[in-house]
Amino acid sequence: MTDTPALSKHDEIMNALRHVVDPEIGMNVVELGLVRLLDLAEDSLHMVVIMTTPFCPYAPQLMEQMRRTGQEAAGVPTTIEMGMEMWDPSMMEDGAAAEWGLF
Repeated sequence: MTDTPALSKHDEIMNALRHVVDPEIGMNVVELGLVRLLDLAEDSLHMVVIMTTPFCPYAPQLMEQMRRTGQEAAGVPTTIEMGMEMWDPSMMEDGAAAEWGLF
């Protein structure tokens, strides 16, 4: 028997969001650092996300997919908000930028 700690609900949501892939870049939204805030309450989840470009043509589709995925993982009604922060490659997870050929 192992003493593997259970994942927190936050970690479960982030792991679920790894299945949401930016169709232009081919990397998931967690690797890209697009999920900027998860505010999980007992009866709701609010997410703040950004896109890699201000006029991303996939933004509505990607945001809805993130909202639905977060809601399924959290099990509570979920809202999503577009953050105003500008994305840059330094926001990517450690090692992800190297896979993309940036660092």
